[in-house]
Amino acid sequence: MRSKEYLSKIRRADGLQRAVLRGIAVEGNKATFRLVTDKTYNEADVAHAKRVSAEFVPAGFTADATVFKSVPDPSAVVREISAFLAGRFPAVAAFISPEDVHAEAGAGGGRFEIGVGKEEKSRFESGGVVDAVTAYLTQNFCGVWTGGFTFKEKPEAEIEHDIPPEEYAVAPRYFKICDYSAIDGAKPTLALYIADLTGETEGVSVCGTVTYFEERQTKNGKPYFSISLNDGSGQLRATYFSKKATLEKVRSLKFGDAVCLTGNNRIFNGGLSFDVKAVDYGAPPAGFVPEPRPSRPVPARYQAVFPEPVSDYVQTDLFGAAPLPDGLVKGEFVVFDLETTGLNSSPVGGNMDRIIEVGAVRIREGKICEKFSTFVACPVRLSEEIKALTGIDDEMLKGAPEIADVMRDFFKFCDGCVLVGHNVQFDIKFVRHYGEEQGYYFDHKTYDTLSFAQELLFLSNYKLNTVADEFGFTFNHHRAFDDAFVTAKIFIELCRKKNGLPRI
Repeated sequence: MRSKEYLSKIRRADGLQRAVLRGIAVEGNKATFRLVTDKTYNEADVAHAKRVSAEFVPAGFTADATVFKSVPDPSAVVREISAFLAGRFPAVAAFISPEDVHAEAGAGGGRFEIGVGKEEKSRFESGGVVDAVTAYLTQNFCGVWTGGFTFKEKPEAEIEHDIPPEEYAVAPRYFKICDYSAIDGAKPTLALYIADLTGETEGVSVCGTVTYFEERQTKNGKPYFSISLNDGSGQLRATYFSKKATLEKVRSLKFGDAVCLTGNNRIFNGGLSFDVKAVDYGAPPAGFVPEPRPSRPVPARYQAVFPEPVSDYVQTDLFGAAPLPDGLVKGEFVVFDLETTGLNSSPVGGNMDRIIEVGAVRIREGKICEKFSTFVACPVRLSEEIKALTGIDDEMLKGAPEIADVMRDFFKFCDGCVLVGHNVQFDIKFVRHYGEEQGYYFDHKTYDTLSFAQELLFLSNYKLNTVADEFGFTFNHHRAFDDAFVTAKIFIELCRKKNGLPRI
């Protein structure tokens, strides 16, 4: 939406001269614009807002507008500034506490001041911080906002403050349903991305291509259907009990058909399950490409898991050994491995298993230089099978950092690196799932040492221990750090053998 043009027209009304747009709520084909003003407004102002809003909705949509008056409280402005600095300027926020921020607010806007130490003066003045804070306040509060820094004496060895991060919520993504044709007649107009169907939701529609379709029967002989749907962002598996009036139409569905499912996403038997209430024909827009979701920025500091230097004397190039290829020497790689409570890496297939240990090493200039290793807190008891396989028990996980903190720090550790693993597609699914829950998107390029070994070696199998034996490496199998460490050594030797990096 053309927000500047929209607000320019909205502000022609006397009561909306300093109004800001706080959001747009979409329900069916109705879009409601939520406006905030710090001036007294009347019914004519609201009618004006509705007329302007109608000019900015797509064809086929109706528009509404709500207006409410709000003069910000100075303490609320201080909280907003502190949270904004923590998310946008973490290096700045490290030197500032909420007590260093002062704000005055009222009708027509306000002013803020941020107190900083004299030694940090150049850092704050050159970073565009004041302009960014001013723009943020202008966007979110009514009126004109100005601000600046004040410089004051601070203790020489002042402790850095960790400002609690603003609660992070990923805005759900939708696309318009095209070529609608009724079967059950739910008449949805917007479809939620399947990848965003991650919580309990009532009355939501998804739309995509049928990738699996099978008719089954209950014990009582009642027919029902198992349907899998893919929209390019993810895949959904659902069960549908057809209505008698539309049974034959549903039976005619087949692989490749474009349909939309409408229903409720609910917790069932401990996992999320999509309860289909209606099936209709419908398709994403022609040439639809899923809109990417931006990741949260890389954290400024480690919070729970702190990397440590590590080296391996075996890495020293022996006389006559083949040189390392340029691609390995010039790139940076994180080789990682996980231990989990099971093999289920897809939340669609039932309860998603949990990560209980993360192990990783960084390769820089062709050498293993840094390690990242931690247990992860687990709210469920480990099975005897997992205990026997990994040697990890429930007692060892007590006091371990939560998965949210681990993913935050692991995202920082992986910044700017290619990710490497043995059968990497298994582990990366866990990392991406639990990372996305916190807003961190591990969309890094990946290399798989399993397929790399298959390309270069002739072995009876390509399990990690078999490939390690080929190079004479011994290790403690089924522990995350040990597996990651030996995988890194294998990766280096395979690159040396090929004199280059693997194919994607």
